[in-house]
Amino acid sequence: MRRCEFFRVLGGIVAGFRPRRLVMVAIAVFALLPIEASDAGWLPDLFKTSSKQAKSPKRAKSARQSTRPAKSAKHRAPAKHHATRLAALGPVALPPSVLKPAAGKCDPATFRIVLDVGHTAESEGAISARNVAEFAFNLRLARLIAERLKADGFAETRLLLTEGKARPSLFKRVASANNLRADLLLSIHHDSVPNKMLEDWEFEGKKSHFSDRFSGYSVFVSRENPDFETSLRFAELTAKEMKAQGLHYAVQYSLPIMGSNQHPLLNKDTGVYRYDELIVLRKTAMPAVLLEAGSIINRDEELQMDSPEHRNIIAGGVASAVQEFCDPRWSLLGPL
Repeated sequence: MRRCEFFRVLGGIVAGFRPRRLVMVAIAVFALLPIEASDAGWLPDLFKTSSKQAKSPKRAKSARQSTRPAKSAKHRAPAKHHATRLAALGPVALPPSVLKPAAGKCDPATFRIVLDVGHTAESEGAISARNVAEFAFNLRLARLIAERLKADGFAETRLLLTEGKARPSLFKRVASANNLRADLLLSIHHDSVPNKMLEDWEFEGKKSHFSDRFSGYSVFVSRENPDFETSLRFAELTAKEMKAQGLHYAVQYSLPIMGSNQHPLLNKDTGVYRYDELIVLRKTAMPAVLLEAGSIINRDEELQMDSPEHRNIIAGGVASAVQEFCDPRWSLLGPL
């Protein structure tokens, strides 16, 4: 049916509706229309909702009345909320998060994200089950993420490599990130466990340690960061993308067995933790998040962390999180 004929038929249908139902009908019709590039201009207006409107009792009452099902629709299946891409929306209701006021968009060409390579060549961090330093894992993954972000148009992505021993290097990396005037910092790490959980084994004739008890990624934020709310938003996006890639988060940080390494779990669904004391998170002048990509003290997961395929999965998840952070429509529309 041609578009003009469609709207003539629609006019006859809509004439029978009361005014307060017209908005819902219009939204449903546009969701069902074929998606063309020339028709996409209405989307930003659909996604704009002011907080004042949301608080209005009168509008709230109208919304409740307009969503009351008609008697003739008693066999209709309840709408499910999915973060689907636009072309597949059909009659499915938009998720509530889409109707909330969107955070300010950024320009990928000028947005500067600093990828902090955890630890240094002099202070290499944890040692894997096969005697490889964490710093090597961190550097390799951070470089891949940087390449992915630049390919996606984030030309100002910066890789932050720091020299020196453990604690002094932490303050150096904070100063460097602040001097770079970064808009966002992501610190890349790979996980281990407290020494009391380690078991002995030999690998290639050398004594080593392992712990296969725990595995998975984890994402940390600090409440002491000057922009904790934004840090948490990016942490949530990163963790959500890790989960969407089929990965699971490390549960041990929420367990009493971790002792002083136990941390509050802010999101039980995706694995976002609060770690207030981390210097690289609380001393930076920009929103900051730390990603433990996986456990290299777990023998099976170490092999995964060492595979190009798995690194690509993690890098792709981070890149998608940055895209959505810059433009909240990304999860629905994909590349614009």
